[in-house]
Amino acid sequence: MTFRIYNTMTRSLAEFKPMVDGRVGLYVCGPTVYDDAHIGHARATLAFDVLVRHLLSLGYQVEYVRNYTDVDDKIIARARETGLDWKELAESHIKSFEDDMAALGCLPPTKTPRATEFIPQMVEDIGAIVDKGMAYPAEGDVFFDVKSLPGYGRLSGRSADDQDPGARVAVDDRKRNPGDFALWKSAKPGEPSWPSPWGPGRPGWHIECSTMSDRLLGASFDIHGGGQDLIFPHHENELAQSAALGRPMAGVWCHNGFVNINNEKMSKSLGNFFTVKDILKLHQAEVLRYFLVSKHYRSPVDFSDEALEESGRALERVYRTIAAAEEFLAKNPAGAGETPPPEAAELLAKFAAAMNEDLNTAAALGFGFDLVRLVNKSVDSGDAPGARAGLAALGKMGAELGVWQKKPAEFMAGLKTPENALSDSEIESRIAARDAARAGKDWTEADRLRKELADLGVILEDKAGKTTWRYA
Repeated sequence: MTFRIYNTMTRSLAEFKPMVDGRVGLYVCGPTVYDDAHIGHARATLAFDVLVRHLLSLGYQVEYVRNYTDVDDKIIARARETGLDWKELAESHIKSFEDDMAALGCLPPTKTPRATEFIPQMVEDIGAIVDKGMAYPAEGDVFFDVKSLPGYGRLSGRSADDQDPGARVAVDDRKRNPGDFALWKSAKPGEPSWPSPWGPGRPGWHIECSTMSDRLLGASFDIHGGGQDLIFPHHENELAQSAALGRPMAGVWCHNGFVNINNEKMSKSLGNFFTVKDILKLHQAEVLRYFLVSKHYRSPVDFSDEALEESGRALERVYRTIAAAEEFLAKNPAGAGETPPPEAAELLAKFAAAMNEDLNTAAALGFGFDLVRLVNKSVDSGDAPGARAGLAALGKMGAELGVWQKKPAEFMAGLKTPENALSDSEIESRIAARDAARAGKDWTEADRLRKELADLGVILEDKAGKTTWRYA
């Protein structure tokens, strides 16, 4: 089955063909570690986690590199604000980021290089660009000359002439062109610095990824990923640097969409900025993961408490189905020569086809819920082979998306419940009383008990002679 992926460079979907059979080199731009991870970081990391999981499901060996920018203006400024050493600050936020992504079920990358580990190699690359006449020193800084590169702007669709002075970068009279960007920044008093032919300083932001991707994956690799906000200037400038060095970089450029908060772009200045830790105080990590992977990775995501609550209910539905199927199958073990019906395999094939079409997780999850309905139907009708096949297929789908992999009881224990919630035993006692009323045809009492539970946020579902419950 062919895997097609959208390439930002060509602005089209195309069949994915790795440069080396059976192996995929993936480089994803990671965070600048001056603060805790926010929901935008989670969205980007999860998008590429799903990509890695899908590539693994297709049988590829994946070399997944995600960097940390661990020296930067923001890190230096935050260190001054807090009184921490800049290295200590960066390390603490790397640990925080990794804890958050692990909580969200993200697979660890193969390598997680830090920018500060590759500064001599960056100095070497900057020197090579200067030697080619495509960059120039200026009072201890070094700038890339964007007009020296024919085709600059081909990734973003912006030309070197599109850059207005002051639009995205500070006006600097030392630059030949307004869009020229820093490869090396001279040291200011009290800032961390490293030696270079142009004086002490530190690398610009863009050069780190050109250098690290080359040293860890080679001059050419398969996929370069990041958020849409990185297309310009970061990825455009990475591409320019690497082109100047004769390195083709990525065959595919892949970008995930933005996160909006109640239909507005997330921004600290708007006061609608949420860290992953903020969200996990109120919701299980899997609920946030499900919410983010339920949307196509290239589409914008509108985040809200209501959307998370809906995601929690969807997950609860799946876990209750898994629990019911496991209980049913424990009493109905597989017999010799058991032949499962084809429906589960057909839905699994449709799921795979959706994932192969540019990771269409939204459509794939739709087939997942078709499978949930099939499993429920099999359990209700006493079809053990159908339930067994459906449950196995549901597990394969969940593994690829990184959801519903817990024991149902573990997920249920973490559900948010009302402050005045009854204990499980109290709920079961009232359900038993309702069952007794129904057996005695006392429908008024049975309805009263159902309404009493509903008023407390407990929803009853009667199926196949059994009553189950959940919080609304």
